[in-house]
This record gives sequence, structure tokens and C-alpha cells, in this order.
Amino acid sequence: MAHIPGTARTVVDLPGGRLRGAEEDGLTVFRAVPYAAPPVGDLRWRPARPHPGWSGTRDATADGPSAPQMYREGGDPVLGGHGAPPFDEDCLTLNVWTPAADDARRPVLVWIHGGGFVSGSGSMPQYSGAAFARDGDLVVVSVNYRIGPLGYLHPDVEDKSPGDGNGDGGGNGNGGNHWLTDQLAALRWVRENIAAFGGDPDSITVAGQSGGAVSAAALAGVPEAAGLIRRVILMSPPFGLDFPAPEASLERTAAYLELAGAKSMAELRSLPWPALIEAAGGLFARTARWGYWPTPFLPVIDGVTLHRHPAQALLHGAAAGIEVLIGWTREEANFGFALDEGLAAADREQVTARIGETFGAAAAPDAYAAYERARPGARPADVLMDLITDELFRAPAVRLAEARAAAGRPVWAYQFDLPSPAYEGRLGAAHCLELPFAFGNFEQWADAPFVAGLDPAVRDGLAHTMHRAWIAFARTGDPNHPDMPRWSPYEKDTRTTMRFDSVVTALGDLAGDARRLHEGALRPLSS
Repeated sequence: MAHIPGTARTVVDLPGGRLRGAEEDGLTVFRAVPYAAPPVGDLRWRPARPHPGWSGTRDATADGPSAPQMYREGGDPVLGGHGAPPFDEDCLTLNVWTPAADDARRPVLVWIHGGGFVSGSGSMPQYSGAAFARDGDLVVVSVNYRIGPLGYLHPDVEDKSPGDGNGDGGGNGNGGNHWLTDQLAALRWVRENIAAFGGDPDSITVAGQSGGAVSAAALAGVPEAAGLIRRVILMSPPFGLDFPAPEASLERTAAYLELAGAKSMAELRSLPWPALIEAAGGLFARTARWGYWPTPFLPVIDGVTLHRHPAQALLHGAAAGIEVLIGWTREEANFGFALDEGLAAADREQVTARIGETFGAAAAPDAYAAYERARPGARPADVLMDLITDELFRAPAVRLAEARAAAGRPVWAYQFDLPSPAYEGRLGAAHCLELPFAFGNFEQWADAPFVAGLDPAVRDGLAHTMHRAWIAFARTGDPNHPDMPRWSPYEKDTRTTMRFDSVVTALGDLAGDARRLHEGALRPLSS
């Protein structure tokens, strides 16, 4: 039965039990819905297990705790914060926004937050699915999952899980990547339950930004997820990161054990989670390298839960047929480096040496010169930030677009170019800046310093264009809508890329300089 305005149904019956949500501004919202058993006690560092369900009617009107993570009172100078208390290990829940809990079978958008694999929450107000649900007649799901040491620490060789035989990798021993088992459990929950919320289980788009985009691609390549995902939206995926094999990841596990004062995973399991988060801060310091994005915790290509780099997943098997929208911001790296006064003092010699680690020492001077030509007047720090943007984000995203085009499965590609005026413009079009435009909810980003000073007319016009494009893609697999220029897929002969700026324009080979410069510096995607 279709929804009749003014008669919101706020109670749904699921196989796991009855839920009571709330009506919020014309939508029906269910919060802190458990999708897996709490990963506490003996289930810490184990694959996600099915939730046992509940009796009676479960209240689903308030957000649950976010995954444990580092937290700084007052936030950071760019985002203003990315995850806030309360935190708790019992965090495997999701939120649902729906126009109505009826049988209308609306397209479903599943959001996986990013945060460098160490921060964030699906229940952050900035990631509210309300605008997508209201403006696009979508059912929106946001997911909390384990992050930092609780989600990404690879178990040591002596930690043998009995597994659970549920097909997520747990039945073959404790392969790690517990974050991925969480997300797979959430995706299965959506498949099995979303019809009760007015959603179509056969029309699921998984979207994510940064680490969340890595997650979306990884999920697409998990054999157990075959047929569950129809489309993915990959916003600023750092596909240039080198995800370790188990042997390399165990070096970090050993360092983390030392920082936590534990001799084994068994001892680590006995520690309260705040002690684990404190030790994570030490791993940041121990793994930091000058001129590189800090990533103390990373997905592991373990051969159990994750068989290949997520950038490669969308070229193989059933995932090769998934529809893809992918993009990056023009100055991704400025997010983490533009306000670093120490980096600002970098000289040409230091940056050339760093470039040599990517291109080789002999090619480094020419690569430096190429970056100088692309940004006249660039300081060494600007060259370094453009290098990091290219090698982590732009060049590998273009490489995926090229490979999909060659395979006859082209993606929709974009570059976000609108600069932030904050900090005298030093941030440029930084990492994360496209998020409020895509979500169309600037009122939820009022405390984020990097949106301060944006011209309201430009801001709102671009937000309308992007928000509607994301909705169109989730509904149909085609991001075009009447209020934007024609957006064609990224084909080998045209390389069409939509440029989101104060004037929105479709351009051919917008990232051509980065593509040509990095052609020989990136790993092949065919393996």
C-alpha cells in the first residue's frame, strides 16, 4: 500500500523483532537498529555475527553510540570534528530514513562514512539521509562499523578464530578486516529487511567517501555480496594507498601490541577499549612519514576476507557489471597539509626527493617541473600537495575509469573544483569539501570551518546540481537531470569528466596531465 500523507507508520515488524521509529519532518526514521551482534568480549576482533533479535518493541528513535575512536574537544580546523561521544564497542547499528514504511519499493542508498579508517559515524548529523530521502524518494541507510584498532588491526599469527561459517570469511579462520565483515552483515540486513521500510532490495546503491569509498568498492568485490549491489558512488577513494599483505600488516600489529603494553591478542582483549584507542595515537606517531598521508590502520589483502585491492574489484566477476560514479576534488591533499606550517617551509630539494620515491630519482626533477607548469607560482609545498592528490586520489581513479572504459563498462567521472575561501583560500577544493554539496544539507555543516565564506548563491546552486545528480544515479544509474549540462560516461575516446565548480561543465580529459604523468608510476589494475 502506498503512503497516505499524515498517516505515518512508525512501527515495523522484522524477523529480528518489532521496531518503533519516529516521524521527523515528514519522513519516518529508525535509529540505532542493530544489524549484528555486539562485538564485545570474546567477539572483539571476530567476524560480525548475526544479531539474536529481541522481544517486545524496540525503541528506534534515538541514535546509538558511535564506534570507539580518538576525539578532540573543539574539533579540527578543517571539518570541525568527525565523530563525537558517546562511543562504545556495542556500535553495530544503522539508521534508516524513508518517505514511508510501505510497499512502494523505492531505490535504496546505503551510506558508508569515511574518516581515514579511524574516525566518523553513520549517525553524524552531517551524514543525515533526510535530504536524499525527501528530495529523491529514496530509502537511505547509514551504517556504523568498527574502525581504528577494533576494525582494522590484523590479528597476530597466534590468534586463531574458530570462525562462524557464515560465508564472510570467518569460517576460514580469523582473516581480519572486521570492518568489512561488519559492512557485509549490514548489506545483508538491508537486503533481507529493507522492503519493510518501503525500499527495493533489488535496487541498492552503496555510496561512500574516502575510506568509505574504499569500503564500497571492497564490498562490491566480495563474492558473498554478488547480486546485492547494483551501483556504487565512490567519492574521493584513496586507491593509491598500498594495502598490505598479512606479513607486512603483522609488523604494525606487533608495534601496536607494544604500545598497548600487551604481549598477545588475548591480553589485548582484556583491555578496556579506551586503552586501545590511546595506543592507536601512538601508532600514528610511529608510522608517520614525511610527505605521506598518515594511515596507521589499513585494509589488509588477507586472501580470506579481501582477495584483491578494492580498486581492482570493480573489474572482476559480478562486480564488473556494477554501475559506477567516481570522482575526486582538485586539491584533495590540502585537507591534511595546507595548514601545516612545517610543511609550508619545505624546500625544492626535499620535495624533489619525495617525488623520487614515486617516480624514481632520475625522473623526479622533470616531474617537479611538470607540477610547476600546471600550477604557476607554486611553492614546493604546493607541488607536494598536488603530488599527493594525484598519487592517492586522482591518478588511480582515472586509471579505474580507463580500465572500465576499455572493458566496455564506462564509469561516470567528476572532479570537484569549487575552492573553499577559508584560511585565505589555502584549502582550495580540499578533500571532503564535496560532501555537503552531495548531501544537500548545509545546515548540518554550519560548524565546519571549510564551508565558511562560501557565496550562498554559488553554494546553493552547485549543491542543487550535485545533490540531484547523486539522486538520479541512485534511482536510474544515470546522473543526468534537467538542471545540469549533459554528462556522458568516461569513454576511451572522449574521457568526459564533469567539472563541479561555480559553473558546471563537462570537459574531455580533465585529468589528462595527471593521467599522463603517472601512467608508469601506478600498479596495473588488471591483476
